[in-house]
Amino acid sequence: MSTVPDGTTPGRAPTRRLVLVVRADPVICGHSGEARNLAEAALQRGFDDVRIVTWPLDVLQRAGLPLKPLDGVLPYSDGITVERPGPVGDYKVPDGRWLAGLTGRLVELFTDGVPTVAMSLYLSPHATAVADAVRIARSTGLPVDVVTVAEAVGSDVTNVVRACVEEDRFGAAAQVLASYLDHDVCLAVSRYTRDMIVGEARAIDAKHGTRFAAQCEERVHVSYPAIDVAAYLARDDGLTDAVLAARGLTRGGYVLYLSRLAHAKGVDDLIEAYAASRSAGSVELVVAGNGPQAEALHSLAATTAVAERIRFLHDVDDDEKAHLMAGARAFALPSKSMPEFTETFGIALVESMLSCGGPVITTDVGGIGEAVGDTALIVPQADPPALAAALDRAVLGMSDVERESMAEQALAHARQFDRMPVLDAILGRVAEVRAARVSLV
Repeated sequence: MSTVPDGTTPGRAPTRRLVLVVRADPVICGHSGEARNLAEAALQRGFDDVRIVTWPLDVLQRAGLPLKPLDGVLPYSDGITVERPGPVGDYKVPDGRWLAGLTGRLVELFTDGVPTVAMSLYLSPHATAVADAVRIARSTGLPVDVVTVAEAVGSDVTNVVRACVEEDRFGAAAQVLASYLDHDVCLAVSRYTRDMIVGEARAIDAKHGTRFAAQCEERVHVSYPAIDVAAYLARDDGLTDAVLAARGLTRGGYVLYLSRLAHAKGVDDLIEAYAASRSAGSVELVVAGNGPQAEALHSLAATTAVAERIRFLHDVDDDEKAHLMAGARAFALPSKSMPEFTETFGIALVESMLSCGGPVITTDVGGIGEAVGDTALIVPQADPPALAAALDRAVLGMSDVERESMAEQALAHARQFDRMPVLDAILGRVAEVRAARVSLV
C-alpha cells in the first residue's frame, strides 16, 4: 500500500489515529523498540494512521545517546509515519526549540478532528509535550478528540524525579508528576516502577504538603513493555547459522551480552567474572551494543588474560539481534542499581528468552524479577565471583535436558509480553475513558 508523505492513504482521510511520542529508532533502547511494536500492533487493530513523533537525528547524535547504524534499522510497515519536527526559533532561544517544534506538530495532529490516542513513552519531556499540546489544541476551539496515555519508564524516576527529590528541586519534580497525571491513562512498565513512582511522590508530599502520592496510587497501572513475540518464534535456524558464520561465531561457542554499554548494566562485572571463570577456556564473550562506557570497557577487557577471547560488536542491527541471542551458550545481563539508573524491567532479557538460546544470567535488581520470573540464573548485583560461578554452571555444568527445560520455561514466561495483548489492554483503558466522557455529555 502506497502512502503520501504525511502517511495517509491517497484519497482517503484517516479515521483512527495513534500518535507515539518517544525517543525512537535509531536510539539503542528497549522502549524505542517498544514504540515500534505498539505502532505495528496498532495497524493490526484497525488504526489507519500511526505516527511516531520523535527527535531529529542530529539532535539524538549531539545528545550522545547510543545509536544503531542507520542502515541497520528495519523499515516500518506502510501506514506508520516517523516524524522528526524541526526546531522553532533561532540561536536566541538557547534551549527548548526542538520541544516547541514537537509540541507544535502535536497540536496540528490533535486539531484535525481525527479520533486520536496519543501515548508518550518517557515522561521527560514527552509527557510535557503531549499535555501542553492537548491544552493548546483545546484552547483553539477546533475539534479535538484525543485520549492521552503516559508510560513511565525507569529513567523517568531514577534519573529525573528521584534526583529532583534528593536535590530538593520541588518545582521540577512537581512538573514531571503533574504532567504525568494530566494524562487520561497513566502507566508504569513494571510493579517496581509503579512502587518507585508512588514512593517518590510520598517523599515530595511529606516535605511540601502536596497530594501526588494518593493520585499516583489510584491512577497508575502496570503495563509491561510490548514485544514482538511472533518475530522471535518465526526465526529461521538456517539464517541464524548464516548470521553467526558472518560474524565468525558458532552455536554455543559464546556467552552474549547485548544492551547499552552503561555502568549500571554491569558489563564491567561481566568482563571480570568471565576472565576469572573456567568457561573462558570453552567459550568467547561477545559484548554487543554501544553506549557511554564503550571505551572504558575496551580498556578493561584489554587488561585481562583472556583479552583475545572478548569480542565487541558495536554495529548489531535489528535483523541480527535474535540470531545472536539464539546462538549463545548463555545470555548475561548483570545489571546493578545505580543513582542514575535502575533496570525497571529488562526487555533484552525477555527477547533472549524468546530466542530460545542459552540460559539467562542476571540479577534481581529493580523490575528484572518481573521480566524473568523464576526462569533465570540469579546472582547478587556487583558480585563478579558469583557471576563467574553462574557462567560456569550455564556453560559447563548443565545437562542438555536441564538446558532445554530452562529454555521451555523461559519461553512460556516470555510469551505474556506479546505486543498484541499489551496494546489491547491499553486500548481497553482508552475505551473506558471515552465511555466516561460520553456518560458526562
